[in-house]
Amino acid sequence: MAIVIIFFLGIGNFALHKAVLESGHPLLGQMPWFVHMLGGRITMVTEFLVLLAALLLAANGWPALVWAYAIYSVLNLVSAWLILSGRL
Repeated sequence: MAIVIIFFLGIGNFALHKAVLESGHPLLGQMPWFVHMLGGRITMVTEFLVLLAALLLAANGWPALVWAYAIYSVLNLVSAWLILSGRL
């Protein structure tokens, strides 16, 4: 069950991440040069690696990791909302 929850949270994180990348927010222009490599896709790879690590840990006996990934997802949601709504 933990793997399914983490997987669906990961889908949400990818959607939020893509929305922020496509928003054209001025804050994105202040990121270091290596973030802009491949059009910012390097950050999507990082997001994938976080998801993969969470899934592998949950599958190998760390089912409580779903709480840590849920907190990570809520933080992503709040930051994306701040950026996309123009509050930041």
